[in-house]
Amino acid sequence: MIEHVSLRCTDPRKSRKFYERALQPLGYVCDMKSGGSFGFKDSTGRHDFWVTPGTVGTPTHLAFHGVSKRSTDAFHSEALKAGGRDNGKPGPREDYAAYAAFVIDPDGNNVEAVVWDEDLKPPGRKPKKTS
Repeated sequence: MIEHVSLRCTDPRKSRKFYERALQPLGYVCDMKSGGSFGFKDSTGRHDFWVTPGTVGTPTHLAFHGVSKRSTDAFHSEALKAGGRDNGKPGPREDYAAYAAFVIDPDGNNVEAVVWDEDLKPPGRKPKKTS
């Protein structure tokens, strides 16, 4: 299990604003600061994502668990409102995932919210027996 990821950003304050808005529908909150870095906690309270000052090289791909189609749609919409660029509208992804959306962040990184097939199945439902 990954403990946390630190994403190098040319302007961490700008990236903080972008990610605060884009990740809010996915349950993330930015509530920690350490030097010039900003920590985001997930819905379990773990600070597993950080934006931090540094040199930005080859763009990175980050995928966040979208949980539902609705939260993935909201992620995409809020990311665009926060200055992101569309890199794949929300929708099903054949041969990949049940549903996903992609945006480009202020530093050129590809950021995704993804929903897996098992996320869309009602909990505790068992298939009907046929005879």
